[in-house]
Amino acid sequence: MEVILREDVEKLGTRGQLVKVTPGYARNFLLPKRLAVAATESNKKIVEQEHQGHLRKEAKLVSDAGELAKMMAGVSVTIKQKAGENDQLFGSVTSKDIADALEQQGYTIDRRKIALDEPIKTLGEFKVTLRLHREVPAEITVHVVKDAE
Repeated sequence: MEVILREDVEKLGTRGQLVKVTPGYARNFLLPKRLAVAATESNKKIVEQEHQGHLRKEAKLVSDAGELAKMMAGVSVTIKQKAGENDQLFGSVTSKDIADALEQQGYTIDRRKIALDEPIKTLGEFKVTLRLHREVPAEITVHVVKDAE
């Protein structure tokens, strides 16, 4: 059975693509979840119009993310944490801590967009990548310093 994808489906295809799937997969999964529509002429036209609208929206998101990346090019964040011997932290600095510090500087960034492989557990200076959009990364500097308390 041929269907037109309305959303990106992992290991199957991208939005607007015509794919051939088994009738059961289409009937039981793709069609009820509105991830795809049957490949008829009228549906092809409707999906093409949706695809054009999606491309315009995506282009706007990319340009907005690019502007934000330019603004954040020189941003650095200082986070104070309690630390013990050998500059080891009591706890760690997570993406939520970085998002809160950015919020104090006036940047609202979702913590899920902060690409931190593992929490920071030592004092020092770290480069952290922000995924503002899948095509637009930005890099900020995070300084983790010892809390005076």
